[in-house]
Amino acid sequence: MPEPIRSLLIRHHESLKFLIVGGTCFLITTAINYALKLTILHDKPVTALTIATIIATVISYVLNREWSFRTRGGRVRSHEALLFFLVSGLAVGVNDVPLLIARYVLELRTPVVSLLTQEISDFTSGMILGTLLAMVFRLWAFRRFVFPTADARPRPERRAEVATVGADDEVA
Repeated sequence: MPEPIRSLLIRHHESLKFLIVGGTCFLITTAINYALKLTILHDKPVTALTIATIIATVISYVLNREWSFRTRGGRVRSHEALLFFLVSGLAVGVNDVPLLIARYVLELRTPVVSLLTQEISDFTSGMILGTLLAMVFRLWAFRRFVFPTADARPRPERRAEVATVGADDEVA
C-alpha cells in the first residue's frame, strides 16, 4: 500500500471504524425501517424510522465501544453508556428532521405526490440525508463527550506487552 494512503488510514483509523459501524447500522436501520413501514406502521413513517434507529443505536453502542473507540475512555462505563444513549437520542431527532420536513413541510406524500415520489423522498430525506447529518453529529459528540480521552485504555496488542513488562519488573 502506498505510504501516503497508509498514513492517512492510520491517522483516521478511528473515523474509518466509526464509518464501518455506521454503515452496518445503516443497513440494519434500513431493513427494520422498511419492515415496519411496509407492514404495521405503513401510515407512520417517522415512527418506523425512529424505532429502527433506536434498535440500530443499541447495536452501535456495542460496536463503537468495543471496536471504534476501544482505546478511548475517561469515564465510568455506566456514565459513558448514559452519555452515549443521550447523544444518540439527540441524533435520532437530527435523523428525523429531514424526513419531517419532506413529509409535512414540503408535503412530499400521497395524495399530493405519487407513491413512488413519496418513497424516493422518504429514502433520500430520512435514510440518506438524516443518517449523514446524525452521523456527523454523533462522531463529534462521541469524541467530545462520550469517549473524551484518547488512549485511555491500552490496545489489545499492547496489553500483552504491558503485562510482559510488568511481569519482568516484578521478577527483577
